[in-house]
Amino acid sequence: MTDTTTATTVLETTDLVAGYLPGVNILNGCSIVARQGDLIGIIGPNGAGKSTLLKAVFGQVNIRGGGVQLRGEDITGLKADRLVAKGVGMVPQNNNVFPSLTIEENLEMGLFQQPKMFKERFEFVAALFPELVKRRRQRAGSLSGGERQMVAMGRALMMDPAVLLLDEPSAGLSPVRQDETFLRVAEINSHGVTIVMVEQNARRCLQIAHRAYVLDQGKDAYTGTGREMLNDPKVIQLYLGTLATDVEEKARTASQPVAEPGAARAAEPRAEQP
Repeated sequence: MTDTTTATTVLETTDLVAGYLPGVNILNGCSIVARQGDLIGIIGPNGAGKSTLLKAVFGQVNIRGGGVQLRGEDITGLKADRLVAKGVGMVPQNNNVFPSLTIEENLEMGLFQQPKMFKERFEFVAALFPELVKRRRQRAGSLSGGERQMVAMGRALMMDPAVLLLDEPSAGLSPVRQDETFLRVAEINSHGVTIVMVEQNARRCLQIAHRAYVLDQGKDAYTGTGREMLNDPKVIQLYLGTLATDVEEKARTASQPVAEPGAARAAEPRAEQP
């Protein structure tokens, strides 16, 4: 975990006010801080502004108040191409690969501003996602949802970003693929990549996050370490919804006999959709 007393601030939003329609704000004074090496989780109820926060940072939403700083530089309202050049990587929830291109071509697209860096950055990404590199000539459109997510993360990492923004990386994936995705995120972070992740799976998010923010009505309502918030009864009751039920269910089933092998196979989740 990052030593917050000495670590450099990489990304900071201050009293951010933003929205899509004139006169309608989704963010109403949202402030977060991500320091070097942090893995920041953003959780909260539906409609709280979680994805809007990432889009505002990445220049995709009109910012009407407050600001965004990257390593002390004001980047408020800059367009996506300039943000990528300055060190902001973004992996959107949907439509995050070029389906007609191969895996390798998708990675090349991540470096369209710095093509000479391809060999160096490809080696880094290949070490993180070796199974994709073996299939580098395969078209991205033929991949499963989890595999596409890996390609999208790899493409965003090609520019060696100062901060990586992840919007709902586990959405739409089977439980097994979700676990794999969270392990990948933690591994990427272990290489020193600062990550800000919006996630609907609050329990798993808090398990790997160094620090987390709960957004409510466009504001940062609670913040703390992931573990603190995972065990905070007030946060569970007010913001995490089914988390309390999930914890109770695990406690009840822990003492039950192990299911027969046939029953276990019958309970396996369905494969994710490509």
